[in-house]
Formats: sequence, C-alpha cells, structure tokens
Amino acid sequence: MKDLSRRKYLKNSVLSIGSLFLVNKTTSASSCSLTPSQTEGPFYPVFEQFDKDSDLTRVAGRTLGARGEVVVLMGVVSDNNCRPVKNALVEIWQACDTGKYNHPGDPNPAELDPNFQYWGRTLTNDKGEYSFKTVRPGHYHATANWVRPAHIHLKVHRRGYEELTTQVYFSDDKYNKNDRILQSLSKEERESVIVNFKKKPFSNDLKYGKFDITVSSIS
Repeated sequence: MKDLSRRKYLKNSVLSIGSLFLVNKTTSASSCSLTPSQTEGPFYPVFEQFDKDSDLTRVAGRTLGARGEVVVLMGVVSDNNCRPVKNALVEIWQACDTGKYNHPGDPNPAELDPNFQYWGRTLTNDKGEYSFKTVRPGHYHATANWVRPAHIHLKVHRRGYEELTTQVYFSDDKYNKNDRILQSLSKEERESVIVNFKKKPFSNDLKYGKFDITVSSIS
C-alpha cells in the first residue's frame, strides 16, 4: 500500500511539475537566471534530530563515519539581480548510500545507515556561500520501471525572497537520461542542476561539486 502511495505521489509530481517552470528565465544582462523549482518529493524530513549541521557524514556521539563516497556540495546563493544573499537558510536531505531515506513513508527495504545524518542545514555567509559535506546517495526504484538517479534535495529560505525547492544531480549518473523529474526540465534547466563532482588539485581525495543557486527577490 505504501508503494502504491509513493508511486501515485511521484506520478502526480511529474504531471504537475511543468507548472513550476513557467516562471523562469530572464534575458536581461543585469539579471541571473532563476534556479528551476523541482518537486519536494515525499521524503522531506519529519523527524527532529539533535545533529543537523552541514556535515552529514558524521553523527554526533558516534565514532564511525557514514558509508559511501564522501563529496562536498558548495556554491553561492544569489538573487535574480546577481547579488549574493547572505544569511539564507539552506537545507539538504537525501538517501544514504543504499538509496534509503530516514523517513517513515519510505517502503524501500534497503538498510539505513546509523552513521549518516540524512539531512542538514547551514546559513550562507556574507558572500552568499554555502557548503555541505555528505555522501553520494544510492539509487532506488520510484516505480518498477523507473530508477531515480543519485540526487540531493535542497530548500532555500530567506525573508524577502521566494522559497525555492530543487534537486541536484551527478553528471556521471547513468539514470539521469531516463529520470522523469529531471527530464521534465528544459535542456538549459537540466544543465543548471546537473553537477560535475571532481577532485581539486593539491587537495584531499574528496570530490567537490559547485552548485550556484539563484532565488527570486520579492518586490
């Protein structure tokens, strides 16, 4: 029964998602293209957790780190006039490396990772910058014929700006090309939410992905 509800939710999300993208790109040289909105999905966090910082690879009070490939997601939050937005609250939530969400509505039988934080939040600095340390999420079946690619959910809040909910994808994921939510976007929009995670020269072995976010200011 839970699986049917999940499929119905995702199907409705795909059918209605087009309406979210009508408010979009501007062409003025002095403006920035808005980051496309995407469905929140059925697994937005419902459990309060003691540890909700920007490092999802460690849980307070535990000695072991999360399983999976550790990555850093970073970027700048700007408004539609290309000005950095400071003190914006950025939230992320995602599945662990097995593709399982820490959510009561997730019917996925995969194992939870007790050493993974599952969601976190941070505030942008004076330059609008944010960063999260996390792991690459695993795949899971949305329906029998639909496997969701690795993706991270983000939500950005700030008084004076439209709230934005979106998703970030990994450029090398083979399931991107058939994902119904990602493919609902225009080519330009898809390119804006697909991130190339790569190692930085002369740094540690972590892969870094840059995802800049543009939100709309409220007039």
